[in-house]
Amino acid sequence: MAFQGKKLINNPNDVVTEFIEGLVETYHGLQYLDGFPEVKVVLRADVSGATYDKVAVISGGGSGHEPAQAGYVGEGLLTASICGDVFASPTVDSILAGIRAVTGPMGCLLIVTVLLYPEPGYRFVGIDCCIANYTGDRLNFGLAAEQARSEGYKIETVIVGDDCALPKSQGIAGRRGLAGTILVNKVAGAVAAAGLSLADVASEAKRASEVVGTMGVALSVCTLPGQVTSDRLGPGKMELGLGIHGEPGAAVADLQPVDVVVTHVLKQILESNYVPITRGNSVVLMINGLGATPVMELMIAAGKTVPKLQLEFGLLVERVYTGSFMTSLDMKGFSISIMKVDQTLLQHLDASTKAPHWPVGSAGNRPPAKIPVPLPSSRSMKSDELLSRPLQLTEQGHILEVAIEAAANAIINMRDILNDWDSTVGDGDCGSTMYKGATAVLDDMKK
Repeated sequence: MAFQGKKLINNPNDVVTEFIEGLVETYHGLQYLDGFPEVKVVLRADVSGATYDKVAVISGGGSGHEPAQAGYVGEGLLTASICGDVFASPTVDSILAGIRAVTGPMGCLLIVTVLLYPEPGYRFVGIDCCIANYTGDRLNFGLAAEQARSEGYKIETVIVGDDCALPKSQGIAGRRGLAGTILVNKVAGAVAAAGLSLADVASEAKRASEVVGTMGVALSVCTLPGQVTSDRLGPGKMELGLGIHGEPGAAVADLQPVDVVVTHVLKQILESNYVPITRGNSVVLMINGLGATPVMELMIAAGKTVPKLQLEFGLLVERVYTGSFMTSLDMKGFSISIMKVDQTLLQHLDASTKAPHWPVGSAGNRPPAKIPVPLPSSRSMKSDELLSRPLQLTEQGHILEVAIEAAANAIINMRDILNDWDSTVGDGDCGSTMYKGATAVLDDMKK
């Protein structure tokens, strides 16, 4: 079924430029180049290419993935972000403008997401759609880099492809750049902020890109501004291994509990032979919302993923980042990124940054996740005995017990109808609330 998506926008052609205007009004450490609509570049307000004495780190690509990449511009992370139109590669002129604006004598590192072509004869569902953007990024950033070098700038490029949706045995020659790119950006930004050389910044960024894997799952496709969208999944279905432009994924399956989904994704990442992660390694975890996933659901996914990594795969989870970091407009779903880390990479991830949307992952030894519920200080052994069940009930006690059980079970059986009644006058949770109370009473009677 096709439908026109609802958007709180003005002209669909102006969504990227108006997003940038709102971004810099919100975060005063950011600026943009006065080149709209062709040149859409967000940059640090405190950096001028002529005088900047550190390596500039630039990333970018098609818009629609906010807060990536413009939301990661700031001291300690990106120096500039080049914004294309929605799901479209930025132009060579736009990339060149960004390089010229922020690159000083130390040079510039370009971080590019990519999809490499499959081997001859292999057909990946949706490949025509995603090649147009990913290879456009690689082509345009590459042309801009060559032009900048001819103008005397020192330029290095790191390609990020962290997708693990399809195993190598199925013939894919490369991987798409997904949310793992954000972790690579942070590593590069920290090394650059420390004043290291362009070669060192590029080397650490490349090392980070080789130890991160990502896979996404979605419950819906995204709706592009001003366009009609078809829900190709339908009710009760989810898609595994999709990209961030709404292109079809590796498989469509029946909707499963998040426990099952997480287990499948982790096995795909860790058993795909794309990332060199083995038992005993330290890792960081990123649970990334794709745009329309509630925080509650992302936290549920995080809460199930960490113990699986620890107990089933034998990994030490050093940091957990949960939120929406690289989205696909209003897509419902999430991706999981896992990066193998050592102490050096951890220091880069923990290094301070003023980028407005970099997540905070708590460092150091954490206290126990759960602790006992405190009891009233006046409770004594005598009161415990009074609250316990008698060894034998009197006849009146049996009658009372049966009455309480009957009342509680009646409430339990009426949960749905009570919710239905409440939904007409309130918030629709009366039955669920009373159900919890009734089941608690029955549980307490056993004690």
